[in-house]
Amino acid sequence: MTIRVAIDPDFDQIWPFWHTIVAAGETYAYPRQSTKQEAYRFWIEIPQHTYVEAEADEIHGSYYIKPNQPGPGSHVCNCGYMVAPAARGRGVATRLCQHSLQVARKLGYKAMQFNSVVATNTGAVRLWERLGFAIAGRIPQAYDHATLGYVDLLVMYQWWGD
Repeated sequence: MTIRVAIDPDFDQIWPFWHTIVAAGETYAYPRQSTKQEAYRFWIEIPQHTYVEAEADEIHGSYYIKPNQPGPGSHVCNCGYMVAPAARGRGVATRLCQHSLQVARKLGYKAMQFNSVVATNTGAVRLWERLGFAIAGRIPQAYDHATLGYVDLLVMYQWWGD
């Protein structure tokens, strides 16, 4: 498996799992009815870089990296990760996050922040903690979960700068 910079044609494979994950309304704050064009803008155009993990011509997952805030906050990056349902449980998210931490350091970032980790997404919370992220804060009832109603969001953070 290879992690590489995403190219425009990759989005045709990203879109099906992006759409499925967002429409489920359990983990991402994108509008659940996002169009393919809107998703492309969110995932490919706005970020600084987008990467995919692929084996042969099959994309298993993707992530983006971008500054968390402009100006004085631009030394902290933000990433988002999605894994195709068929590839879950195979370490894709771990590899993508580890790769993003390396890329972030190469790009000169001093820290990585996840702004809205849905607290009920316990698998992601455990993974991020295992990879060195700490819960920096909890925002009560800040996410309208599709089946559970209002649940907490976590802000998770990792600093490596000096």
